[in-house]
Amino acid sequence: MSIRGLKKKQPKTFKVRIVTVDAEMEFSCEMKWKGKDLFDLVCRALGLRETWFFGLQYTIKGMCTWLKMDKKVLDQEIPKEDPISFHFLAKFYPEKVEEELLQEITQHLFFLQVKKQILDEEIYCSPEATVLLASYAVQAKYGDYDPNFHEPGFLAHDELLPKRVLRQYQLTAEMWEEKITAWYAEHRGIARDEAEMNYLKIAQDLEMYGVNYFQIAQNKNHTDLLLGVDAKGIHIYSNNNRFSPNKSFEWSSIRNISCSEKELTIKPLDKKAEVFKFSSSQLKVNKLIFQLCIGNHDLFMRRRKVDSIEIQQMKAQAREEKARKKMENQRLAREKQLREEAERAKEELERRLFQLEDEARQANEALLRSQEAAELLAEKAQIAEEEAKLLAQNAAEAEQERQRLEITALKSKEEKRLMEQKMREAELIAVKLVKESDRRAKEAEHLKQDLHEAREAERKAKQKLLDITRLNYPHMAKYPQYSPGDNRDASFDKGSTKLDLKDIDLKRLSFEIERERLDYLEKSRKFEDRLKELKSEIHALKLEEKQAGLYS
Repeated sequence: MSIRGLKKKQPKTFKVRIVTVDAEMEFSCEMKWKGKDLFDLVCRALGLRETWFFGLQYTIKGMCTWLKMDKKVLDQEIPKEDPISFHFLAKFYPEKVEEELLQEITQHLFFLQVKKQILDEEIYCSPEATVLLASYAVQAKYGDYDPNFHEPGFLAHDELLPKRVLRQYQLTAEMWEEKITAWYAEHRGIARDEAEMNYLKIAQDLEMYGVNYFQIAQNKNHTDLLLGVDAKGIHIYSNNNRFSPNKSFEWSSIRNISCSEKELTIKPLDKKAEVFKFSSSQLKVNKLIFQLCIGNHDLFMRRRKVDSIEIQQMKAQAREEKARKKMENQRLAREKQLREEAERAKEELERRLFQLEDEARQANEALLRSQEAAELLAEKAQIAEEEAKLLAQNAAEAEQERQRLEITALKSKEEKRLMEQKMREAELIAVKLVKESDRRAKEAEHLKQDLHEAREAERKAKQKLLDITRLNYPHMAKYPQYSPGDNRDASFDKGSTKLDLKDIDLKRLSFEIERERLDYLEKSRKFEDRLKELKSEIHALKLEEKQAGLYS
């Protein structure tokens, strides 16, 4: 026999992807596995013991269906894909979550599923209740509120409210966060499992919690209705109202439920009561409704019986776990309180230490300032002593300067007196010169007048001479180009000679007048120069007097 023949033949497998509310898992399943084999594998992987609430859901032809436990997986009408996808979800809901959900993993899976249904608006919730539920969800995720750690904006990436509520109220994300945080701060000290349980306790009182809705038609009058199946019974709703049922059949009042290919029949315990018959659009929907009715009814009856040994053990373990967690939480709370007190004491010591260090630093700075002030005062004293010496020296120099200025002032007074005397003399000379100038101007005016009269007489004499010449020498008139004046050797009469002499006297007189005028101008120029010198000396004396006054 060959070695290959000794080897055990490996079974054929197919891959399955299981999607929970918050995770994904992949498994290899044998071809012969039934639905229960796969379901048990998933429950073991999750550590789940309360398996009766859950199932594996898949979608085929747009319809959600649950995997049957008693049939092979591959024999059922499942999607032809690799790997085959199933959703691990709660198929049945408890009546009282606090009493029936024993394991923490069961509570957590229900919490995540119900939270998703509320956010997806599959379960209607009022805006006030959504804010409270959101605060418990935040407590379960982040723990106790710490304003130093949970700064504004820490919920920006969390989906906590349905879009319907956000559209209904025109509030900003910051306003919603502020409302949620106000509730969240009040949940201090609540553990994660306790916060999730509080969330479920509020959610289980909502009208649409745990209800599976189906579109049906009542056979009697062919009206379209909604049928809802939940943990308490079967309810009939109108199409536009999923909150208040028109008719309800509690599990305790139902005698029998039967399903055929065409219709479902609900028979009440009261035989006199009317039998309710209805049908859906598809046979698969009828079968799905029937499966949910059977499962919910079984759980309803199970709750009212004595718990099995397994359930009793699970409840005992749950109580022990709760007591242990309670003690652990109390211990953690005490440790947390002690740690907070120690931190506060540490902060107080650090604050006190910082205060003492600050006081020591301030004292050291004050000491340094005192030393600097002492050094500065010593330096100022030395400077003051030097300044005193300098001031004494300056006082001696000032005394010498004062004496010199007194002498200079005396000299300046004498010079000023002499200068004033010179100024008076200059003023007298100026007055004399002005008078002399006026007198000379009058004389010049008289001389000009005499000169004018002399010239006028000369002109008349020349005219008279010409007249006489024409009378005495008539033949000269014929020769107008000849003039007696041209013959310088010729002799004239006495009148002519007298005129020549008079011309000579006039020229000499004019020359004397011109010379006296030039002398007068020269004297005036010298006098002006002298006046300028006197003004300069007076100005210099005034400056010296001002400086002497400043020194004094």
